Amino acid sequence: MFTGIVEELGTLVSRTDGPDSSVVEIRGPLVASDATHGASITVNGVCLTVTRHTEDGFTADVMAETLAVTTLGALAAGDPVNLERSLPVTGRLGGHIVQGHVDGTTTVLSRTPGEKWEVVRLALPPHLARYVAHKGSVALDGVSLTVSAVGADWFEVSLIPTTLDLTTLGRRTPGEALNVEVDVLAKYAERLLDSRLAPAEAGS
Repeated sequence: MFTGIVEELGTLVSRTDGPDSSVVEIRGPLVASDATHGASITVNGVCLTVTRHTEDGFTADVMAETLAVTTLGALAAGDPVNLERSLPVTGRLGGHIVQGHVDGTTTVLSRTPGEKWEVVRLALPPHLARYVAHKGSVALDGVSLTVSAVGADWFEVSLIPTTLDLTTLGRRTPGEALNVEVDVLAKYAERLLDSRLAPAEAGS
């Protein structure tokens, strides 16, 4: 489990593509400082498993499904990436509960600078619209954010200077894609309600 509080802005060192998977090498001294084989680290919001690590980075496998439904398939050497280690049991839940299981991608529609912040409007994928609520939580490229406004086919988030400076969100331009993970609690609530409203099985 993660919290959506990015620990480090890392760099994709290399990506080696195979027939149905890729191997990525990420530079991130902070997250690699206590990495172990099998540890979980999110890369732009995608939970990856460490297969090898050094003092300043780690390597992970990325399966075809992940390449297809996230933005990792479009990454190239030198690209910056948001990194976060999994939350220890004794850690603080600074953002919200993030699984690192990306639900899809969204596109930046516009950016509106404010006095000390920036409002970013993003496309709202139809299959995720019911999970995105005003003042609710959403993770974009692994960053925990509060939804500040919602429309029929868009939603907005407001980025503070720290987020603009220390994550990839500060440099995303209109037309670019981001990974989006909706609040898992909303999905569980929907599932529970569906099971209660479903017709009882015959003979029950």
